[in-house]
Amino acid sequence: MIALLLGGAVGLFADVSHAFDLEGHRGARGLAPENTLAAFRRAMQIGVTTIETDMAVTQDDVVVMSHDPFLNPDIVRDPDGHWLSAKGPPIRTLSFDELARYDIGRLNPTNAYARQFPEQQEIDGERFPKLSELFELGKTSAKPVRFNIGTKITPTSGSDTPDPATFARLVIDAVRTANVSDRVTVQSFDWRTLIEVQRIAPDVATSCLTIQTRDNDTVSAPKSGASPWHAGFALRDYAGSLPATVKAAGCAVWSMYWRNLSAKELAEAHGLGLKVLPWTVNDPSEMRRLIDLGVDGIITDYPDRLRSVMVDKGMAVP
Repeated sequence: MIALLLGGAVGLFADVSHAFDLEGHRGARGLAPENTLAAFRRAMQIGVTTIETDMAVTQDDVVVMSHDPFLNPDIVRDPDGHWLSAKGPPIRTLSFDELARYDIGRLNPTNAYARQFPEQQEIDGERFPKLSELFELGKTSAKPVRFNIGTKITPTSGSDTPDPATFARLVIDAVRTANVSDRVTVQSFDWRTLIEVQRIAPDVATSCLTIQTRDNDTVSAPKSGASPWHAGFALRDYAGSLPATVKAAGCAVWSMYWRNLSAKELAEAHGLGLKVLPWTVNDPSEMRRLIDLGVDGIITDYPDRLRSVMVDKGMAVP
């Protein structure tokens, strides 16, 4: 079954297999308000292969674009234009109409997060877009654009997000309605949603996300078995190999925090037929190093920088 799912998913990359995958993270977070239609337009204007973004679900089951499953005071202003003073309610507790009252068109200047993106343009009036709106926007692109869409769910989300099966079903319903199955990859750190996508839509590619740092670790497992993020797939069952675990989970793509990627694991992943897509790479020197290492694409907050690196290296650009 896993082999069958992989075969279908890998086939989706046939039309871009010759090209390096230039992905705009959260649209183009370094240049425009993240996960907004403005950021997605900016990415398309620059010229990307793929728009990378994140999904949450409202109380009335509308799939929207948001990195956080709650209202984040770093980017959210209330209907009166005031910055949220603390973490807001889960998006799952708000109807879409209620969510649409909040403005996400600029960074909160009093928070440290804003200092990370000094080039980000302020575009007041941007709202949380629907996934369907992203797909419609993508159809206006002069060149075909792909979508790498992430389910924002964790093993401990509880009622703050839909359960994995419901989340996957709502996403695939939107994909089917827009008729973009061949242009979509669904990614997640929580592989439970990916297994559900593979089950109900084997023609839609999936990407297994991983990170292993001191502060964030979805890879390490308790002695009793698998990481809670990995849907029961245990590293120990695959000789401790993360690429082999990703392959067993049915993903066509392994997408890791860029500092975690080694040349050895890259070679192993390619040997298993996996695409390798590190994130989030914003330093042009690191972009060059990773391209030379042989990755299949890069996710970046600054697609303009990556495009310039690619042009300088004589690579084909979208």
